[in-house]
Amino acid sequence: MSMGKIFAALVLALGASACASVDTASRNAPFDVPSTEMAVPAPSYALESFDVLVPTTLKVSEANLYYPPGDIVWRGDAPGDRYQQVKAIFDESVRLGAYPLDGAMPVRVEIEVTRFHALTEKTRYTVGGVHSIEFIMTIIEPETGTVLRGPKPITASLVAYGGQMAIQAESRGLTQKYRITQHLARVVRDELTKAEGFVAPDRGATKRIQPLEPIGKQLAAAE
Repeated sequence: MSMGKIFAALVLALGASACASVDTASRNAPFDVPSTEMAVPAPSYALESFDVLVPTTLKVSEANLYYPPGDIVWRGDAPGDRYQQVKAIFDESVRLGAYPLDGAMPVRVEIEVTRFHALTEKTRYTVGGVHSIEFIMTIIEPETGTVLRGPKPITASLVAYGGQMAIQAESRGLTQKYRITQHLARVVRDELTKAEGFVAPDRGATKRIQPLEPIGKQLAAAE
């Protein structure tokens, strides 16, 4: 074979090899496929009814300590039936947070309180702390009983004022009861209107409330 033919054969062989490499690479390369994932739509609910349960198995503490043992610690009302007082707070929070909604699907909300540990007098007028509030919330389609969300354990803790800050807050109407009620109303609203529901802050306790029903204009800036 002449040198010219040998050279031509080498050129053809190299060309074929290059084409095969390119073709293989292009076949193995991942396609830039657009994502087909879609955001979960927010629910569209209208509250038909609700029920709040505060089990009497929860332990009530009236001890005036910095951090008394117990499941229910509440001093925002006069001495009395703490179970009923806590239930009344949740009842008002659900009404405030849910009844204004006018969504497409009627729902029933069930709440079971598992912890309601606010501040004692000793803690409130010294160091302050956290209102530790936990409950289980279930959203149900009332006709069939189908559970739409839950039972979902929710930690809805709220930073509590202490010392001079607590005294000044109370003078403006920002009592423990007002702040907790407004905070829980917002939690309920989030559960009924957001795809992900209520999401607790990274550090576990909400610092500032976002009132759904302010007590006068001055409270908007009070928080």
